[in-house]
Amino acid sequence: MTNKQRRLAGQLSSQTIGETVTLNGWVDVVRDHGQLLFIHLRDHTGIVQVVVDQDNPHYAQSKQLRSEYVIGVTGPVVEREASAKNSDMATGEIEVHITSLIVFNTAETPPFVISEKGTQSVDEDIRLQHRYLDLRRPTMQQRLRQRHRILKTIRDYFDRHDFIEVETPMLTRSTPEGARDYLVPSRVHDGSFYALPQSPQLFKQLLMMSGLGRYMQIARCFRDEDLRPNRQPEFTQLDFEASFIDEAFIMDLINPLMQTLFAEANLPFTQPIRTLTYADAIARYGSDKPDLRFGLEFVDLSPVFGETAYKIFRSILDKGGCIKGIRLPKQSPNLSKSRLQDHYAKTVVPQLGGKGMTWLRVVGDQLESSVLQFFSDTEQATLKTAMAAESDDVIMIIADTDPQVVHDVLGDLRLHVARDLDLIDTTQVIGCWITEFPLFEKRNGQLNLLHHPFTQPTTDITPLTTEAEYLSITARAYDLVINGEEIGGGSIRIHDATIQNKVFDIAGLSDADIHEKFGFFIHALQYGTPPHGGMAVGLDRLVAMLCQTESIRDVIAFPKNRMAVCPLTKAPASVHADQLNELNIQLRG
Repeated sequence: MTNKQRRLAGQLSSQTIGETVTLNGWVDVVRDHGQLLFIHLRDHTGIVQVVVDQDNPHYAQSKQLRSEYVIGVTGPVVEREASAKNSDMATGEIEVHITSLIVFNTAETPPFVISEKGTQSVDEDIRLQHRYLDLRRPTMQQRLRQRHRILKTIRDYFDRHDFIEVETPMLTRSTPEGARDYLVPSRVHDGSFYALPQSPQLFKQLLMMSGLGRYMQIARCFRDEDLRPNRQPEFTQLDFEASFIDEAFIMDLINPLMQTLFAEANLPFTQPIRTLTYADAIARYGSDKPDLRFGLEFVDLSPVFGETAYKIFRSILDKGGCIKGIRLPKQSPNLSKSRLQDHYAKTVVPQLGGKGMTWLRVVGDQLESSVLQFFSDTEQATLKTAMAAESDDVIMIIADTDPQVVHDVLGDLRLHVARDLDLIDTTQVIGCWITEFPLFEKRNGQLNLLHHPFTQPTTDITPLTTEAEYLSITARAYDLVINGEEIGGGSIRIHDATIQNKVFDIAGLSDADIHEKFGFFIHALQYGTPPHGGMAVGLDRLVAMLCQTESIRDVIAFPKNRMAVCPLTKAPASVHADQLNELNIQLRG
């Protein structure tokens, strides 16, 4: 039985009836019908039924087979009887009658059944601990193969657009990029450390300085971040950079690629990928990654209540706050007064960080609410017009002295209500670009960069001196958002050393810090750096979306769990004292 003779289960069909084939694979299940044994043989392409009867010389041997035994069989492909055909199997019209059987290896009883139904109730850590078994499932095989095809499509696409793939270092120096580095101690340089890259950011910019023109890479990246449900300490991203380009080049490059990838996954975009500014996204959806598959856009109600006598709204507006609302079309029958008041106003909104919620419902052509007595007839009429409210609609209003609180709370409430009321059309795929992000934000009384420090401002910042001026600057940055998930982001980079130093200075880096962490980079900028820009796309998240699985762990061969631990290898783990001594490392305690 040689590999040249071998056929694959997924290759068999009614077209191969009459052929004698050799199959190798795993026993998926054995069904003993007394005088007949039905064995489902599984390989990486599918499952096919093989049959042996009691008169077959291999019958006794076949009776010993158990799930996950590794076997090889030879026999003719035969059409099943009409009553035995299985439309749920790709090979359900045929079976193979055994004339030869080899048992390559036996198997212990698996800790869970290797089937789609068998793993539904299995704890994820058990599956990850025995990942080599979990990966035998057809669904997992299909996802990894789809991931392979996605990466191949991406590489081919960039190759057609004159990008070349260049591997950047995995052992580099620690530079601040927004998360903690994974450090690697050097044995030959006592007291010194490498860092695993959070991204290839500096190196891809150096490649542009080198005159490469267009670079791409399927890059492995590492970030020692606080634990989050759908993050991995090591991840894969599509990374690319090009010289003499602008934002339009990036969007024109990526839009067709995304449309191709989603179409190949039978998830075509519902509408063209559009562009929203950061300010517009926040004003309309309260988020820089808005889910556009449903409405519930914000309406600014501050003008409606500009002259209000309602004390709560009056106080908020007098203190520079704002009032915004969302309209839930025809949802009044689904939202009782107690659900609106006790669930949303008193429970959900406080959990989201809000101080309260005002709600109204439309009954016929009248508004109905416990606060209606505080609104004038003019305010009620203007409110209905502003919200385009009709009978059976519900209006939810958030007001606060801090506009950011209004946007954050109403944005989260918008998503919460859409999920609660099943308003999200999951058959749609809608993407958008978010542009013109602020370059700086104020956190804990300090100016911080919203993106990494290599993002070019939209205006010249060298003459600016005040905090208010810095906070007004927007960046030539852009994020790609699909169905409310940030898929990737990038920017046009700073290519002028003076501007780069200014950004470092505003971000609070001293000259010593700049020289220590970025001296080589600033030095390189002084030797004729072209205008350039690029982007990184999170491939684990993108593949999970294309495979329609909720967790990125289901599209990674050997992922860490939610605690950043590998249940299979038990990493991270302690190491022998001799290894630590070689590195001159002593553990506390």
